[in-house]
Amino acid sequence: MKKNILISTLAGILIIYLNSCAPLYVPNVVNTPMLDEKNEFNASVNFGLSGTDIQSAYAVTDNIGIMVNGSYMNETSDSTDNFHKHIFIEAGAGYFKPLGKFGLFEAYGGYGLGKINSYQDSGVFFSYADTYVNRFFIQPAIGFNSDWFQLTFAPRTVCAFVTQENIKKTGFFLEPTLILKAGSPMIKFITQFGLSFMLNDYSNSFNYEPFLFSFGLQFSLRNRESEKKF
Repeated sequence: MKKNILISTLAGILIIYLNSCAPLYVPNVVNTPMLDEKNEFNASVNFGLSGTDIQSAYAVTDNIGIMVNGSYMNETSDSTDNFHKHIFIEAGAGYFKPLGKFGLFEAYGGYGLGKINSYQDSGVFFSYADTYVNRFFIQPAIGFNSDWFQLTFAPRTVCAFVTQENIKKTGFFLEPTLILKAGSPMIKFITQFGLSFMLNDYSNSFNYEPFLFSFGLQFSLRNRESEKKF
């Protein structure tokens, strides 16, 4: 009985602590454009744990694509002094290749930078962040790709450099994410679910958002004269 009470108390304290942590790193929405022909373009707007994310991608050739992504949040509380603000922008380039009629492989890499300003107070613990973030990413992805439905798995890896006052830390993250898109060839509903794991040693760790979740719409333009995929 006493053991169960102790475990419940510790779990409650942990939940309160995690909810009071101001993150120094927030993973943005994973952009998996799934381009498969030259001059194809898509853009999307997403809403979720990282705020509002606007993303775009363009196929320069039949195998080379480029992307530009941005993330913004300005969240305040009516009843407390808690707030979270961030702005982040990144650009990347990569390679894509169809695998048979419905499969597609892509791999992108790039660089981004931004700023986080956040304060969280649970009444027991409090945390403050005023951080500059520089980040490199490598993002392979494989998926089912049709005109009406796409399902993609993207295990993004990230190296994030965070700076707060005179303190600098580096975080290596693995961010496996599942992305679902469904709709018409030109407009699709998007949702994604993922996790963010810090891979480097505990002594170098810092607060970060461990989950990825978003939903939104993607708009596509392509050269095809007729639909040819399921």
